Amino acid sequence: MATTSYEHDAAGGKFIPATQRPDGTWRKPRRVKDGYIPQEEIPLYESKGKQFKAKQNTGLPPELAVEIRKPKKGSGIIQPIPGMVVNIEKKKKKKKSGVNEVADKLSKVEIIEPTFNEAVQQPSIISASDPNKKLKNLRKKLRDIETLEEKISIGSLNPDKDQKDKISKKNEIIKAIEELEKCSC
Repeated sequence: MATTSYEHDAAGGKFIPATQRPDGTWRKPRRVKDGYIPQEEIPLYESKGKQFKAKQNTGLPPELAVEIRKPKKGSGIIQPIPGMVVNIEKKKKKKKSGVNEVADKLSKVEIIEPTFNEAVQQPSIISASDPNKKLKNLRKKLRDIETLEEKISIGSLNPDKDQKDKISKKNEIIKAIEELEKCSC
């Protein structure tokens, strides 16, 4: 980081003197307020965690960090080099046979046959909610179907599967509109 040199004028204020650019033009001298610290001289913020790690850091990568322990008598730990800890005891692991483990898990599983309702109702186009709102919605769907049919008859549109499904429901929508108009009268 380069430190900026300040000069003082006759009034006692600080300023950065004029400097020449590489192309030969001059920068104006800049006045500096009291207490100003240039951006490049402000230290970077370090979080508490980073500061804590910096205190613990030995300069070695975590894999090579040396752990210093005092060996217990009869613990099987040898110290060939001071500060280096070598454990010669091997931990015994309990291994279950794969077959026994699977059998234990299967014995805890309960199998239940699924039940199906035979009378599943198809969702009706007409529902008990606001009939005027439903009527408006169905008329909009009918208009959309009619515009699709016009575009297909002109030849400007090649309908995809969803559009064909929408057109196939035209008769259902017309019947639903007629039923709602009868009920609202």
